[in-house]
Amino acid sequence: MPDLSLGDDLRAFVDASPSPSHAVAELARRLRAAGFTELAEADAWGPAPGAEHFVVRHGSLIAFRVGSAPLAGAGMRLVGAHTDSPTFKVRPRSDVRQAGYRLVGVEPYGGGLWHTWLDRELTVAGRLVLRGGRQVLVRLPGAPLRLPSLAIHLDRGVREGLTLDPQRHLVPVWSGELDTEPGLTEAVADAAGVAVEDVVGHDLVLADTQPAGTTGADGTWVAAPRLDNLASCHAGGTALVAAAAGERTQVLVCNDHEEVGSGSMSGARGSFLEDVVRRLVAVTDPADAQALPRTLARSRLVSADMAHAVHPTRYDRHEPAHQPRLGGGPVLKVNANQAYATDAASGGWFSERCAEADVPVQHFVTRADLPCGSTIGPLTATRLGLPTVDIGAPMLAMHSCRELASALDVPLVVDALTACYTG
Repeated sequence: MPDLSLGDDLRAFVDASPSPSHAVAELARRLRAAGFTELAEADAWGPAPGAEHFVVRHGSLIAFRVGSAPLAGAGMRLVGAHTDSPTFKVRPRSDVRQAGYRLVGVEPYGGGLWHTWLDRELTVAGRLVLRGGRQVLVRLPGAPLRLPSLAIHLDRGVREGLTLDPQRHLVPVWSGELDTEPGLTEAVADAAGVAVEDVVGHDLVLADTQPAGTTGADGTWVAAPRLDNLASCHAGGTALVAAAAGERTQVLVCNDHEEVGSGSMSGARGSFLEDVVRRLVAVTDPADAQALPRTLARSRLVSADMAHAVHPTRYDRHEPAHQPRLGGGPVLKVNANQAYATDAASGGWFSERCAEADVPVQHFVTRADLPCGSTIGPLTATRLGLPTVDIGAPMLAMHSCRELASALDVPLVVDALTACYTG
């Protein structure tokens, strides 16, 4: 029987991370346990060689281990992922009352398969901002929310296809309108242990309450929400902790807002990674005005996002010669139109690292008659001029409320990323 312990650890990571803020907190907890310490962006930094630190910007985190050589001479090895997943975000004025019910006003976040959210037990999770700027995490206990389907007797046309208007149909039910239970604002304040009047803002999302589980005839498949892309955050963090220190500085960057284009101060289009790299270069190469471009030229970024495994009944939607399978190892993602940042050099470099680690490599390209999704890879490569390769673990049901991957791929991806940190 293969070792599935890392698959179990992935399920625990997903369960602990119902929102990007929770994912960052869980990554921070694990990094602290491994000896990393937190830095504040507002403080002056002076990390010495071998130092292990991380820094948080809202729903994003960057962790690094400083190499023994100056960055301009040795470069960096980076792994990038994203903390967000398609969901629903709670609106500022969320108390909706209609037809004798009390509902919670939300709007879709990202490109989800919204029908998969129907008839599931849901909750709310995220962060509250309090007077004075203090922030606290919150997750409502139980399953207070639900998006009930309309009975087929009231919509016979559903047999021809389900159409959901997000403004009218995707508004979760909280309670009966005459219910004496408190509303959402009161409930999240109570769960966080703060006064309602102290809450000045929130960043809350819906989350499925069913724990991540195992499935498949042999129990090696992982069924869970948010595998895209918490699985890559988990693999990147696990690999960074496992990687041996060396000459090169090793970096993990987990950005928020990838599912909506990355255009934020904490997204891949923002300055977060560049800010951190500039500061590290300033510490290790203070007198070299060309240190930053020299560092980037000697560096490599592995953009780790999930990949499409071939579908058992819709295999016709895959390019015939490129059909990754669950349990077959990391997938090298290539797109002629640069939706992925992989080129011959970066793809070859990744394949060499996998060969050194005895990890098989699969390949994915989208069909020529279908559009292609994208990742943080091209955005980061464009902003920093950083040689980049796009890879990911194979999965099914991407952007569903409940996705499917293989526990067999978890150690393979971790081993590949560990080799990339040290190669």
